[in-house]
Amino acid sequence: MSKKLQDIPVTVVEVNDDGEYEEMKMYAKHKKIYPRWVNGIFNKWRIFFVFATQLFFYGIPWINIDSRQAMLFDLANRKFYIFGIIFLPQDFIYLTAVLLMAAFGLFAWTTIGGRLWCGFSCPQTVYTEIFLWFEKWVEGDRMARIKLDNGPLNARKIRLKITKHALWIVFSLWTGFTFVGYFTPIRELWGEMITLTLSASELFWVLFYGFATYGNAGWLREQVCKYMCPYARFQSAMFDADTLIVSYDTERGEPRGSRKKSVDHKAEGLGDCIDCKMCVQVCPVGIDIRNGLQYECIGCAACIDACDEVMDKMSYPRGLIRYTTENALNHVYPESQFWSRLKRPRVVMYGVVLAVVLVITVVSLWKHQPVTVNISRDRAALVREAEDGMLENVYRLQIENTDGQDHQYSIVASGLPGIKTLIDGSPKVLVHSSGMEDVGVRLHVDASNAGPGSHPVTFTVTAVDNPKISTEEKSSFIGQ
Repeated sequence: MSKKLQDIPVTVVEVNDDGEYEEMKMYAKHKKIYPRWVNGIFNKWRIFFVFATQLFFYGIPWINIDSRQAMLFDLANRKFYIFGIIFLPQDFIYLTAVLLMAAFGLFAWTTIGGRLWCGFSCPQTVYTEIFLWFEKWVEGDRMARIKLDNGPLNARKIRLKITKHALWIVFSLWTGFTFVGYFTPIRELWGEMITLTLSASELFWVLFYGFATYGNAGWLREQVCKYMCPYARFQSAMFDADTLIVSYDTERGEPRGSRKKSVDHKAEGLGDCIDCKMCVQVCPVGIDIRNGLQYECIGCAACIDACDEVMDKMSYPRGLIRYTTENALNHVYPESQFWSRLKRPRVVMYGVVLAVVLVITVVSLWKHQPVTVNISRDRAALVREAEDGMLENVYRLQIENTDGQDHQYSIVASGLPGIKTLIDGSPKVLVHSSGMEDVGVRLHVDASNAGPGSHPVTFTVTAVDNPKISTEEKSSFIGQ
């Protein structure tokens, strides 16, 4: 029965599909969503990205490069091993570059393709999809899950629920274990797990990350996207009328209504939408895309696959729900001209910034040398006269080898005429892989070539077995 608007004691009211007024509470009780399984090209792409991202996440820690884990963030020793390159804290600039590329890459992609990242590659989407696979495998598809949840508590229901949650927990713990394996060598971590000798911190982070995975993907699901993810809130700042979004073609679909396949729906005054609500049933966030773009939409395109399937059964053209732009949908330009709209200023700006940062980072990495040198002077005696009558300055060089193998290094100073480099101990300094050596170095310069004051000098440290590994560090020589 319809309700009069003035009789509804709520702040917000909407009209439902039956033309009745319906209460909308600002903080409504959560209603569980049961997404229906759907086949189609976009579902295949989602499956591909699930496997691609998870093969990377779970597989990379087990791969060794130069006898080291391919990716290992050794926080204790402040060394980061990434695909054979060793980064130190002073290489923090590369992390800044990665974050800039990720940010501007996301901005550019969002401006062009909307929330495709959310729908196909976001960890929350990926793990929710995996958990739904477990749920479907144990409890069945949508109607079977609804029936099970609404049914009485019996032995079968308990067995299925325990099985599902057991699979979720095991998978979550393995995810937590893998996460910690990026910070503790995973083979060592596995041995500690087998022998039950995990440290308190390792155990905490395995359980914490596992609990986060279990809670977010198993229980919160779409609520993370709706209420916790900031991306959904500021995405509108990057959208424009030329951004690809999942759209319902109102002009073609309305007025909607059920009908038999044999009926000439055009003669009956109906649009192509048969109001089957399949697009709603497959939606992982529970929205009706026919109501227009909503911030909850993650762009997964499940509704496109479902609608295309229905259109095929009704012998109607596909694309009632499709990826398109607002301007194309409003006939500002044909959809075939979408690619020409990529030249708009916003996309160009994001693209230029992304390209500049990428080029600088690649060039810097290409020139990156696996050896670093820090120089400190002997402050007790800035300059003194040596036994040979020349002026002497004393330095301490700290040489760090970030290469995957041991190297012997030569040290040569330049910058003043007739400068001599004297190294304490062996003239060739052996530094083990990922090791560090302190070396005492004395520079001798004739007094006639080093007057009072400071004179710039340069130390060149070169690997004897590989001259391409070389770095320079500037310092100064104090004369008198």
